[in-house]
Amino acid sequence: MKKRHKPWRVIPFIAMGFWLLLSFIQPTTVMAGDISYPEKLAHFKTYLGELKKGQPEVINAFYELHHASVKPGALDTKVKELIGLAIAVAVRCDPCIAAHTNSALKAGATAAEIMETLSVSILMGGGPAIGYATHAMEAMEQFKKTEK
Repeated sequence: MKKRHKPWRVIPFIAMGFWLLLSFIQPTTVMAGDISYPEKLAHFKTYLGELKKGQPEVINAFYELHHASVKPGALDTKVKELIGLAIAVAVRCDPCIAAHTNSALKAGATAAEIMETLSVSILMGGGPAIGYATHAMEAMEQFKKTEK
């Protein structure tokens, strides 16, 4: 007589394996909702200033690159900031989302333009970009409130 396998007996082992897998995954960013995006941007700028004290040549060079990259040319500043936002969402960088959302809004981007930008981010970044696209939507909402 052949012994029957009882599949329900493996459920605890599957659950334990899943739990072990999750225990190794550490969050790499502050999750949306922990602090507001204007606060995240201020926090980022504070520590960027500290980083500049320790590495002035690198940060000054980055500032020069940033200013050269977003100044109007064949593309205006708004479009360049929207591109920056799309990339920030695709690569899952919350401080970048805060900075580029704020800069895009200041450059005149509309909610509709930001939403279309997020759709391109999702195209290029897949499922994880959907989560970070919602961060950008939250950032847009918060920065618009602080403008008033």
